[in-house]
Amino acid sequence: MSPLAMVLTLLVAAVVMFAINRPRMDVVAVIMMVALPITGVISVPEALMGLSDPNIVLIAALFVIGEALVRTGVAQRLGDWLTARAGANEARLIFLLMVIVAGVGSFMSSTGVVAIFIPIVLRIARKARIPAGRLMMPLSVAALISGMMTLIATAPNLVVHAELIRQGHSGFTFFSFTPFGLPILVLAILYMLFARRFLAPGMPEPEPERAALAHWVEEYDLAGRERRFRLRAGSPLAGKRLDTLDLRASAGIDIIAIERGTGYRRKLIHPRASTVLEPGDTLLLNLRAGSFDVDRWAEANALVELSPTGRWFADTAQEVGMAQLIVPPTSRLIGQTLTGARFRTAYDLAVIGMKHGTKPVPAHVIEEPLRAGDTLLAVGPWRAIRKLQDERRDLVLLDLPAESDEAVPARRRAPLAIGVLALVVLLMVWGVVPNVQAALFGCLLLGLFRCIDMAGAYRSIHWQSLILIVGMLPFSLALQRTGGVEIAAQALLDLAGAASPRMVLAAIFAMTAVLSLFISNTATAVLMAPVALAVAAELDASPYPFAMTVALAASAAFMTPVSSPVNTLVVGPGNYRFTDFMRIGVPFTIITLLATVLLVPVILPY
Repeated sequence: MSPLAMVLTLLVAAVVMFAINRPRMDVVAVIMMVALPITGVISVPEALMGLSDPNIVLIAALFVIGEALVRTGVAQRLGDWLTARAGANEARLIFLLMVIVAGVGSFMSSTGVVAIFIPIVLRIARKARIPAGRLMMPLSVAALISGMMTLIATAPNLVVHAELIRQGHSGFTFFSFTPFGLPILVLAILYMLFARRFLAPGMPEPEPERAALAHWVEEYDLAGRERRFRLRAGSPLAGKRLDTLDLRASAGIDIIAIERGTGYRRKLIHPRASTVLEPGDTLLLNLRAGSFDVDRWAEANALVELSPTGRWFADTAQEVGMAQLIVPPTSRLIGQTLTGARFRTAYDLAVIGMKHGTKPVPAHVIEEPLRAGDTLLAVGPWRAIRKLQDERRDLVLLDLPAESDEAVPARRRAPLAIGVLALVVLLMVWGVVPNVQAALFGCLLLGLFRCIDMAGAYRSIHWQSLILIVGMLPFSLALQRTGGVEIAAQALLDLAGAASPRMVLAAIFAMTAVLSLFISNTATAVLMAPVALAVAAELDASPYPFAMTVALAASAAFMTPVSSPVNTLVVGPGNYRFTDFMRIGVPFTIITLLATVLLVPVILPY
């Protein structure tokens, strides 16, 4: 068997395994990395070259930047804005999402845009109760079309531009691509509004919402026990430490949090024994059932009651959360009371509800001896609650409310995250440093500003997508080395002599799109740009319509999940199969081909 035949056999095998979704796509990629060197066409280091590819590192870094935007609440606010504008209208949501993604992708890497928008789209899907797969495909399509908007939007545009200049032509301007990209984006939005229905079969329904705080308030009979009081000037409590007041034991009062300052300076303080109260502080209190007269106590201590802002301090849910905990049989807390175990000091959480089995414990839960299997409802900072996720011996985290998905660990650092993202984008647009270096610099700054930690950075990287890209990159070299690409290019040149210019443009588009199924769109542009210009010379026509066709076709990588990193990134979050891309992508590729063949000769005459 010839080397070309062996490479094509492996390629067909990979496509078949992708199509039947057995084994997983990243496993198929690893199989190809092992099998290609056995053919003798490429060496083992060449099969592994993707691991050192700057674009792989760039994608990983952009995942980290995207996670930082989630942790600081930027993604949440953008998702809220999109959801607010779209309401419950899925069509409007898809329209806004595609317009924003295509616009942002016009000035930075489309792969980077997808990496940043994946967590935003996942959050929107959860909030709007839409299967993520209904939004991930529009995301990837819009990101690919963003490459048709400006000269710098994607690498193939720059490759074709450079080839024009190398052959003595003036090249494209910054917005030469926009007259083609905008109509194709409009067609894409209309198409996705129709085609999204075909993504619903086989898609898992949105997960049922977890219990909300309001549910636990009712279950543990907490309604009416939340109160807000502000310390007036001259209050006897001002200047005193909380441990000297001992409000839990003397009055059955738990201080959940303290609001200090006003306006933009407002901050939430989590109470500790050493916390000193100040005039103007607002106390968020949980009152236990009993005969204690809290109104008389407030009047005696110069406290003024404030009207509630929502059920159980809903306005503080970003910083103060609840969790259900269970006491396992191995716990050292069994037989102790919460007071005796110094629970709040140990865990930075206040227990406001308790159940023995399914029966709630009325009143004074802090004096109730703990039993194995008891369920505790604890309230306190989210960071303290999440710390219990690693606890197994004394307490087990049983459940978090739905609000935990909305909690943002580093909300106050949102301006820093936005500033870092803007800096990274500017560095990429200006070309001051390579894109990968700009992204890594951004990651370092985000770590320095504590917008993300190392554990969160590693968790944010979608390793399955990266392995899939790495495993398929060697096919580009193998096809070039065995002469497969040259054979296809020669066939196109033979066609040029007998066909009309529009048919030649269609053939160039089709060959570029087909090649990009198997090799990267950048490599496809490198191979097809000189072929297209040679065809233009053969026809004695302007090189610009032929060069533009190559650039547009290189971005039209809609047909398979491995034809572009943009598609690969959404496979996991969208729960897609290989056939989903074929079913949606092939018809739209044909639509894009027709639009290109109609528009290019009009805007760029022969």
